[in-house]
Amino acid sequence: MLVDILYIVGLTLVAGACIPLGGLLASFERVGPNWLEEEFRHFLIALGGGILLGAVSVVLIPEGQSSMKDSLWAIPAIIAGGLLFFVIERILGLQRRESPQLMGVMLDFVPEATALGGLAVVSPETAVLMAALIAMQNLPEGFNAYREIASLPGYTSRKTLVFMGCLVFTGPLAGLLGYFFLSERPFALGAIMLVASGGILYLIFQDIAPQSRLERHWGPPLGAVVGFCMALFSHDLVGQV
Repeated sequence: MLVDILYIVGLTLVAGACIPLGGLLASFERVGPNWLEEEFRHFLIALGGGILLGAVSVVLIPEGQSSMKDSLWAIPAIIAGGLLFFVIERILGLQRRESPQLMGVMLDFVPEATALGGLAVVSPETAVLMAALIAMQNLPEGFNAYREIASLPGYTSRKTLVFMGCLVFTGPLAGLLGYFFLSERPFALGAIMLVASGGILYLIFQDIAPQSRLERHWGPPLGAVVGFCMALFSHDLVGQV
């Protein structure tokens, strides 16, 4: 049991550490600021969207359906996830605190880390794959979230990075929650993955994809393709182990 706990904490910490790492990379604004702001930032937004889409299509939905034994309840769960993220976004919007990249980080990191904790005993290979996907998507999401948070009143670069560093610890907490309460409840575990999938799909098409578009530039759409292929490659690589 102790080994399982340390394993989950280690996986989620490594995956979560990519959030402040992405923010740290974004803090170097003096290196070609115009290029950083335009082409590279839009590429990373699209890259994160592609990885999220890949995580949904190759891990979250297939594993979620399998955990729910291919129940038709999978469809309402996905729709409920989209509606939930819509409501949260509207609430944040009414408070003039819309930060889609930051919301994307937390609203996919927490349920995915929870699912990872539940899968660590049931399917260790899938847990490793999910940790790799979480890490890959947290890096560009952390980069973009830093730019969002740092632009808010009262946030300095240091304060933003400290805040993002604190977000790392939500991963182990969510992972342990999944381990203790979901590892023996596959139906609930699958429902969480599918709800997260619906929410991620909503965020991709509502916020992330529109932000990634840049007139007369090919980098952002290719970033989305590369991101999706990274998720698919991780899935195939783990499947061959």
